[in-house]
Amino acid sequence: MAKQNKQWTVYWNEYTADTYLYGTEIEFIAPDDVAFQNALMPPGTVIKTWYSMVNFQAGRVEPTLPIIDGEGRYHVSTAFDCDVPGGIFLRLVFLGKNGDEAGSLVVDQPEMNFRCPLKTYSYEAQLICAGAHAFHFHSFTISERTE
Repeated sequence: MAKQNKQWTVYWNEYTADTYLYGTEIEFIAPDDVAFQNALMPPGTVIKTWYSMVNFQAGRVEPTLPIIDGEGRYHVSTAFDCDVPGGIFLRLVFLGKNGDEAGSLVVDQPEMNFRCPLKTYSYEAQLICAGAHAFHFHSFTISERTE
């Protein structure tokens, strides 16, 4: 049986340039409840991006993702309600030291185990539209696993 160690819960708590806003209605109901509605958003659109490393001077935001390494095992779980089953999903993009993509993982299930590539220096989490028009985003959780 796997034992879970550290756990980080990530919320949508900022209104930044990394959010798809064209024709969008966003309501921050609570720290763990964001209502999003956009009837004309095309599938494949990145709705929101969270970062593990940022340039504070450029964006005036802090990193919202925990630091992970290429040798660890992790578990991710998502919590959102969507008008279309499977209408949104989470994509983790792993970046190398020079900022080039070292790999990616599509989280299209409520829970998933993963290992990031060994070359991972930083990563991004992207919330992507897959046909949804309205949803409530609560959070996603990344936890470290030991087996």
